[in-house]
Amino acid sequence: MTVLEIARIYTDLVKTEREIPEEEHQSKERIDALRTKYHELLMEKMREEQIDFSDRFDAAAKAFDLVREGDAKYGK
Repeated sequence: MTVLEIARIYTDLVKTEREIPEEEHQSKERIDALRTKYHELLMEKMREEQIDFSDRFDAAAKAFDLVREGDAKYGK
């Protein structure tokens, strides 16, 4: 997978997690586990492609930037 594909999945998971009601504990836990997995994949791929980030928060912010840039480039 490309860094953009991973970033898109990661950002979709973040957005989905925000929409799940607090009382839906099991759903939130499952989404959280997937989000964590894709965040780790994202950071690994960013290192591989020599995309600088200072910490996990910076990597997350850059994921959203990458998706926005990709959407703008491809007219989504």
